[in-house]
Amino acid sequence: MAFSTQSKLGDLLDNDATKAILEKHMPGISTHPQIGMGKGFPLAVVANFSGGMITPEMLEKVDADLAALG
Repeated sequence: MAFSTQSKLGDLLDNDATKAILEKHMPGISTHPQIGMGKGFPLAVVANFSGGMITPEMLEKVDADLAALG
């Protein structure tokens, strides 16, 4: 399964490799108090509701690292 910022946040957090990528670019995302509300949505959608905490630049970097996983 290929991962991207269109993958559900919960799926990204459940995989050790993809969770590490998220934490690299968005430190603390996996332990954020409201993270549970976003797990069923694609990361790109969650970013829209993050109040600027997840920037387009972060998404680009995450997407590049996820693509590199193959």
